[in-house]
Amino acid sequence: METTLHFSDYKLCKLFACVCIVIFCCTQVGFTQVQNTNDIFLQNGSFEGIPKCCEPPNGWIDCGFKGETPPDVQPALDDKNQPFFSVTKSAFHGNTYLGMVVRENDTYERVSQRLIKPLLKGTCYSFSIMLCRSSTYLSASNKNEPTNLKQYTTPVILRIWGGEAFCNQKQLLAESPLIDNTDWKKFEFELEAKYDLQYLELEAFYKTPVLFPYNGNILLDNASHLTVIPCPTDPAYDKYKKERDATKSKNTVTVAKPKENAKTKTTNGNGTTAKPKERILKYLDNSKLSVGQVMKIEKLYFETDSARFKSESNTVLDELYEYLNKNKKIRIEIGGHTNNKCAEKYCERLSLLRAEAVKEYLVTKGIDTKRINCKGYGGKNPVASNSTKEGRALNQRVEIKILSIAG
Repeated sequence: METTLHFSDYKLCKLFACVCIVIFCCTQVGFTQVQNTNDIFLQNGSFEGIPKCCEPPNGWIDCGFKGETPPDVQPALDDKNQPFFSVTKSAFHGNTYLGMVVRENDTYERVSQRLIKPLLKGTCYSFSIMLCRSSTYLSASNKNEPTNLKQYTTPVILRIWGGEAFCNQKQLLAESPLIDNTDWKKFEFELEAKYDLQYLELEAFYKTPVLFPYNGNILLDNASHLTVIPCPTDPAYDKYKKERDATKSKNTVTVAKPKENAKTKTTNGNGTTAKPKERILKYLDNSKLSVGQVMKIEKLYFETDSARFKSESNTVLDELYEYLNKNKKIRIEIGGHTNNKCAEKYCERLSLLRAEAVKEYLVTKGIDTKRINCKGYGGKNPVASNSTKEGRALNQRVEIKILSIAG
């Protein structure tokens, strides 16, 4: 009788355990169905870690320049119990945040992480992060002069990249406005992946156009996960946008995804299809291209002493994008050139910035960054005499050089 009772108790316990498991599983299924299975959660988006200099928080990899110090977990104290770099800002979320700088020696800080699952090609995501600037940020600009401290307080921007490996910049997903606020503000971004991207990178960068690099800082905290949203071409996007705007706080800045030019047919007044516009880059003919061939980008205009395009340049830049997008094995160099009416270093810097501005335009629209090299030649390679106004205008140019046709 005693044995039978124990056996019955065992069966009851087993039955009870099974019921509990079923209830738990059903609860979990109900909970996970509320979440979008395509959402991507960041590791340590709050940048929590031991406050200290020169080491990124757990979950993030340093992608900075060789010989330069990595980003910092702030706010931190040095061995004299003084704030590192005089940064005293309190964290917005948790206990710590990430501090990154750009430097006058043309280096800047970046961190990257491997996503739990990739951003999917053709899918749009929302992403938010708290950003601000520290009003004081003392640091050495030269590692060989550790006591020669300078202020790193000029405002910078945040660039968000997607890639195929750590520190690989395949697609520029978004770019913030200039972060000049010294109080935390929430910045919301819309990202659209043009490729499957397994890695995410956050980069402090200069506000372009700028002729010379400078010392600046940016503080980052409370990065959100990546939430799937309708793309702007999706009919559901308008509803999503209204709901988002209705719940947005006054302390939130929405950074919209740049809209690409719509591909529409042009019609005449009588409804017939108009003739296509004449090509500007007529030399981009696959039957005539050869490796090493150099060609000027016609009708590309910049503001004086600047790397900022004039609006009329968009036509030729879009034409170049369309060509590279259709011919995915071609690799090019973009070379900037100036006349000789400026100091040598100034001319070289300006010519490089203009070449990089062209590359950034193409990469932002979806061209793989690895397919484009940039060089700034300054006034070293004139194609006309600098003694006349016309000749100097011809020497102010940006050229394409074919590096590879077969990939």
